[in-house]
Amino acid sequence: MISVPPGVRICLAARPVDMLKGFDGLAAVVQQHLGQDPFSGQIFAFRGKRGDLLKLLLWDGQGFLIPPTRNLCKGGRV
Repeated sequence: MISVPPGVRICLAARPVDMLKGFDGLAAVVQQHLGQDPFSGQIFAFRGKRGDLLKLLLWDGQGFLIPPTRNLCKGGRV
């Protein structure tokens, strides 16, 4: 479970992204496609093409974090 401090926004990317992207690739998606600042402290959520994987990107003040996630459900979509 991730505890989110009060006032932190969570932005969900509507289009699926390549789940092989790392820090730099996801930060570029945040800047270019979402028009947001990846260093703002917001949490950015991305889903895979099948809809069963989720990847979070957040800046903690010292570096980017991508918390480990697993399949959200087996045999179904989110």
